[in-house]
Amino acid sequence: MSPQEKASREGIMEAARRVFIEYGYDGARMQEIADEAGVNKALIHYYFRSKEELYQEVFLEAFIKVVPSVMVILNSDEPLFKKIELFVSKYLDTLSENPMIPGFILHELAHGRQHIDALIRGTGLNPQFFINQIYREIDAGKIKNCDPTQLIVNILSLCIFPFVAQPILQGVFFRNREEDYKRFMVERKMDVVRFIIASIRKQQEEG
Repeated sequence: MSPQEKASREGIMEAARRVFIEYGYDGARMQEIADEAGVNKALIHYYFRSKEELYQEVFLEAFIKVVPSVMVILNSDEPLFKKIELFVSKYLDTLSENPMIPGFILHELAHGRQHIDALIRGTGLNPQFFINQIYREIDAGKIKNCDPTQLIVNILSLCIFPFVAQPILQGVFFRNREEDYKRFMVERKMDVVRFIIASIRKQQEEG
C-alpha cells in the first residue's frame, strides 16, 4: 500500500470512529462516513467490504492500543489493592477516550455474534496472572475467599455501566449537565476502588 493509500485509509478510519461514536453501529451510514472523510463511498468499499468490517477495524484499532498498558498493570508486581486502583483508573480513562468499545461489545452480543471473544483474545489480553495473584492473596488469608472471575467481572461491570447508560444517567441524575457528569466520572474512579476493596478486604477479628 502506497503512502497515499495509507493516508486515505487512515482518514476513513478516523472519520468512521467519529461517526460510530456519535451514532453507534446501527445509526451510522456509510455515506455519512464518506462525507466526514471527504471521499466518495466507492473509495470506502475499496478498503472495506462492508460497514461491519469497517466497524471491527475501528474497534480493534482502539482496543489494541490499550491492551499493552492494561497488561502491564495486570502483570506487574504491585500489591493487589494498588493494582485494582491502577486498573480501574486506567480502564475508566480508556473508556472515556474510546467510548465505542462498550458499544461495540454490546452490539456484537445483541446480534448473537460469538466471534467477539476470539477478536478480544486475538489482541493478547490474558488475565491469568491477575487471577493467580488473587488466589495467592486468598490462600495467604489477606482477602476474603472469592471467585477471581466474579471479582474481575464486578470490576469491569462497575466501570462499563456508566458509559453504556450515559444518556440515562446524564438526563436523570444530572439534568443533561455534561460538566456534572464528567465530575461524577472523575469521582467514580475512587468510588469503584473503595467498593471493590471493601468487598474483599478481610476484617480483623475482634478480641
